[in-house]
Formats: sequence, C-alpha cells, structure tokens
Amino acid sequence: MAQETKTEKEKLNFIDELLDWLKSICTALIIVILLFTFVAKSAWVDGESMMPTLKDHDFLILWSLFYHPAQGDIVACNCEGLGKIIVKRIVAVGGQEVNIDFEAGKVYVDGELFEVSGIENITTDRESNYLYPLTVPEGKYFVMGDNRQHSTDSRSAYVGFVDSDDILGKAVLRVYPFGSFGTLYPKDED
Repeated sequence: MAQETKTEKEKLNFIDELLDWLKSICTALIIVILLFTFVAKSAWVDGESMMPTLKDHDFLILWSLFYHPAQGDIVACNCEGLGKIIVKRIVAVGGQEVNIDFEAGKVYVDGELFEVSGIENITTDRESNYLYPLTVPEGKYFVMGDNRQHSTDSRSAYVGFVDSDDILGKAVLRVYPFGSFGTLYPKDED
C-alpha cells in the first residue's frame, strides 16, 4: 500500500510538472503572438535588390509599434503592383524632391546627394516611369533598393510611391542566416 501511494504521488508530481510546463509554453506563445501582432513583424528578403546590405533569403524582424518612417530606413512594405512584400530603403518622404542624374549615377533629395555608406552601385538604369525631378506626395514614400541596377522600386509604376499604410515596419534585426545575426544600423544611426 505504501508502494501504491508513492507511485500515485510520483504520477501527481509528473502531472503537476507537465501542467507547469504547458502553462509556461502557452504563456510564451501568447506573448510571442501579441509581440508580433502589435509591436514587431517579420519579413523575408526576396531577391538581390538590397545587396550588399541584405541578401536573398535574409529573415528580418521589423519594428512597427509607434514607428514613423524616416529617410534612410530599411522598410518592408506591401506592394500591390508586384503582389508581394518588398524590402527597400526610404530615399525620400512626402514633400521632398527626388532627382536622379542617370549620367552620373547619382540620386539627389532636395538638391543634396543621397548616399548610403557601403553602397557602391550607382543608378544608371534609365528604366523609370517618371520624369525627374519629382516631388513625393505627402503621406507617401520614394523607396529604392541598395542594388539600384537590379531593383524594382519607386522608379517603376509597379511600385511607385509607397503609402504610409503599406509600410509594415522598419527592419531592425537580421535573424537568418544565423552567421549574419545582428542589427542593421550602426549605433550612431539609430
């Protein structure tokens, strides 16, 4: 009888421990779901348009809570014209003037050269649906890939100006590939 009581206690302890684990797992899942619903989102990079900054199949964490898009930010956005989510860099915000000098391969915003450190790919591809200079409408954004010669971005009618409602969030962390895990902005840019 003492042996049966000991076995029953062991079973009850196992069940209690299992329930504790299940509660912990459920709580963690709820927190993750809430986090990715209201605070952050995620996106995969599809293609080479953001090279060398980001590569095809990079997995990113996006910050969306109280986020206000700013020039220079890398963002993921819904692109109805392409039927997918795209990852691009904000070159200009509403009210700013964009001018592309295709001869020199330079992009200017409000008359100043728009440069991104580490990007050496110039903009000589004349394929664009717009005449420059152009002014970005309020509430819209002009986005480009860092690999300007291989990017379908705001220069194309398929993307055009990106509406603020279509921006999912700012890319802040590369999670995959694991060897490249880390933040996307140097400390002084954040």
